[in-house]
Formats: sequence, C-alpha cells, structure tokens
Amino acid sequence: MAEKAHFLRLTEEPGCKGTMKTLVIGLGGVTNGGKSTLAGKLKKLFPNCTIISQDDFFKPESEVAKDDHGFLQYDVLDALYMETMVASIRSWMTKPEDSALPRPPNNTHDDQTGAKDIRVLIIEGFLLFNYKPLSDIWDKKYFLTIPYEECKRRRSNRIYSPPDPPGYFDGHVWPMYQKHRREMEENEASIVYLDGTKPQEDLCSRIYNDIMQELEKTSEQGIIMHA
Repeated sequence: MAEKAHFLRLTEEPGCKGTMKTLVIGLGGVTNGGKSTLAGKLKKLFPNCTIISQDDFFKPESEVAKDDHGFLQYDVLDALYMETMVASIRSWMTKPEDSALPRPPNNTHDDQTGAKDIRVLIIEGFLLFNYKPLSDIWDKKYFLTIPYEECKRRRSNRIYSPPDPPGYFDGHVWPMYQKHRREMEENEASIVYLDGTKPQEDLCSRIYNDIMQELEKTSEQGIIMHA
C-alpha cells in the first residue's frame, strides 16, 4: 500500500493570513490497551486538539450479529457505524478551525515547540487500521499491544453494557483481535507498535516527542510536502 508523502497538511484558516497545519494521529490497539487514557494525556499537551473515539460509533445491541455460540459480534467492523465515523473525521479535516480550543494555562510545551500552531485530531479505537476508507488520512499510526493474560485481566475488571458473558473473551474478543491484527499487518505499513504495559507517561512522551521532532525537522527545512 502506497504511503503518503507528507506529514503535515496545510489548510487555509478563515480570518488568518497564510495557512495552518493539521495533524491526524491514529491510536489503535487491543481492547483495554490504554488507548483512551493515552489519548486524553496527549490532548493536554496540544492547545488545539480533538479526540474522536471509535467506541462512540457502536451500533445498538439489536443491530449486532450473534455467532453460533450466541456471542454478540462487537469486535468487528460491522458492529460499528463506520460511515458515520468517517463523515465526522472528514468534517474535521475540512474545517479543523472549528475544533480550536483555548490554550490551557501553564502549558509548558506550546511556545517552545510550536504546538499552538497546529490543529491535532487523535482518533482512537480498536479497529482503525482495518478500514480502507480511512487508510489515506493518517499522518502517524500507533498501535498498543498487551499480552493475553494482562488483556484478559484488565477486561475482567471493566463493566460493559451488555456485560461480557462467560467465555466471551476467549470465544470472541481475543480471536477477533488476533485475526484483525494479522490483516492489519498484511495491509498497513509504518505502524509504530507500543507496549501497553509500560507507564502511560512514557508512552505519551514517546508519541509527543515523535511529533515534535517531525515539526522541528519541517521547520528547519522550510518545506512542507503536500499529499
């Protein structure tokens, strides 16, 4: 699959001279891998940041299929209103200025790094990189992994609606994760895999530094390549 030849997009911002930069970060990974928590921590580091969560697009239980064992098939793309999610993402990409947020007080990063000059969209979810209509939007792709035992332990401590029935993790959740990860690895390149058992602060710092290094490189070169 061809990769984009750019990192930052340029868009015209109404009422401003010149252009602004926009950045789309994909934060995928296994269930209970820490995606939502990490996305929230990253948002605090960027003055103008929006988060879209894939979990917000689940279909109601009545529209989710069941397998031969009676397990609701939640861990598949058909359990999600993916077209609606894509529309939300494309809407942000068309008018990222609508997502501008006030700069948080005592932000020690913005003036030194130039983070205030960009609009950031973080999309977090368990099946981000398996949906072809989204394959062209990513500027950076991260995927959180945790071992089977740790994943099962974390899952057992979460309360879902509907709740997981006995055997659901081994009978549906984990097999679907393995299947989709294999498909993702075959079809998507340039994914950065992160160990979800590491402290969230370390993971957040890793991603933040990646972005800032790329911004600094772009600034030094004085060139931002277009798609």
